[in-house]
Amino acid sequence: MNEYRAYVAEAIATFALVFVGAGSILADSTAHFGLIGIALAHGLVLMCMIYATAHISGAHINPAVTIGMWATRRISLLNALAYILSQLSGAAVAGLLLKIIFTGTPDALALGTPMLGSSVSFIKGIIVEAILTFLIVFTIFGVAVDKQAPQGMYGVAIGLVLTFDILTGGVLTGASMNPARTFGPAIASGYWTNHAVYWIGPVIGSLVAAIVYTVLLEKRPKK
Repeated sequence: MNEYRAYVAEAIATFALVFVGAGSILADSTAHFGLIGIALAHGLVLMCMIYATAHISGAHINPAVTIGMWATRRISLLNALAYILSQLSGAAVAGLLLKIIFTGTPDALALGTPMLGSSVSFIKGIIVEAILTFLIVFTIFGVAVDKQAPQGMYGVAIGLVLTFDILTGGVLTGASMNPARTFGPAIASGYWTNHAVYWIGPVIGSLVAAIVYTVLLEKRPKK
């Protein structure tokens, strides 16, 4: 039953992130609040969903985060696969609802699917996504996973990292840092160009951050 609750929490939280995050990009086509507004929408919804679901599922809300947790033995392989399936399912529902609700938005937005900038190559896109994801996963391990961290502020810290990552990388890759965030609107819009960037980069960044923090920085309990 606890595992079932965790899967539902991951699906709902990822749904919220994709619906609000991609939805803010679509809304910007008429509201014109710009990159700052889009970054804040992503950061605020992630912060709220972390506080709403951390006690149920750990609030991964991102397949790359789940892979980092699995690589450092904080979740079993079977559970990790179920988490990722739940996240992608929630993202897909969000994408389909965006397609129904946001009619008349420019096709070029692809329902808010992250895209590479005109001067950003496939490899450069992977590097950017890996760096941005490293920062957010490193923060997750530092403020939420590590038992020595101050309690209660993890949602704010993680939401702020997502915000400043988007302010920095939004014009380069869309600053997804999350395969589910890309997958949801992509499956609804049919826009799959450079889709692999948004899996390869975040997974690399997450693995490096998880391993670096666990091996080099996490304080081991005395035996």
